[in-house]
Amino acid sequence: EVTFPEDYGAADLAGKPASFEVKVQEVGAPKLPEIDDEFAKTLGAEDVGKLREALKAQIQSEYAQISRMKLKRELLDRLDEAHTFDLPPTLLEREFEGMWEEMNKQLERSGKTLEDEGKTEDEAKAEYQKLAERRVRLGLVIGQIGDKADVEVSQDELRRALMEQTRRFPGQEKFVYEYYEKTPGAITELRAPIYEDKVVDHILEKAKVSEKKVPAEELTAPDEDDAE
Repeated sequence: EVTFPEDYGAADLAGKPASFEVKVQEVGAPKLPEIDDEFAKTLGAEDVGKLREALKAQIQSEYAQISRMKLKRELLDRLDEAHTFDLPPTLLEREFEGMWEEMNKQLERSGKTLEDEGKTEDEAKAEYQKLAERRVRLGLVIGQIGDKADVEVSQDELRRALMEQTRRFPGQEKFVYEYYEKTPGAITELRAPIYEDKVVDHILEKAKVSEKKVPAEELTAPDEDDAE
């Protein structure tokens, strides 16, 4: 409740000090709720037991996704190290230009420059050239492995991927469908990560994979090089 003095007017608004009184009606502080069945129901669970089961399943799913991501990253690193060959200049140039364009768009959207990132243009281009070479090399290697293993992406898998994309944009489903129907190469972009994951699964089935228990902090810690 704020009470201004009677003489409070334009002069005070012009920058002169103004005095007023404040009456505090109530002081609040955060309070942890009781973890009981009533609380569980507010989160859509039948009881505390069901809530704990749901939370456990969610955490396990998140850890499984992180483990999969790290395993895939290590596998791709090994494939990259194991293959050395000349890359098609056209593919390499196209990949670099696409990455460079996207990088500039991101900088523009964020209102930043390369200087803000602590890099010169030559340094940034050298990094992106290296990344483009890695992507093209791995793309060719994965494609070759997938061809030999007869890996294919089914129409059902593409439909599920398309549905997942539409769910990311509620209320704009029609525009998402139209984009994939009318944009050349859009379906290829949707297919590529599915194909890559299926090739990775094929390799892992034949590879010797050992499991290692680590603390959650170590599992969720970012890799030294997260450029990819």
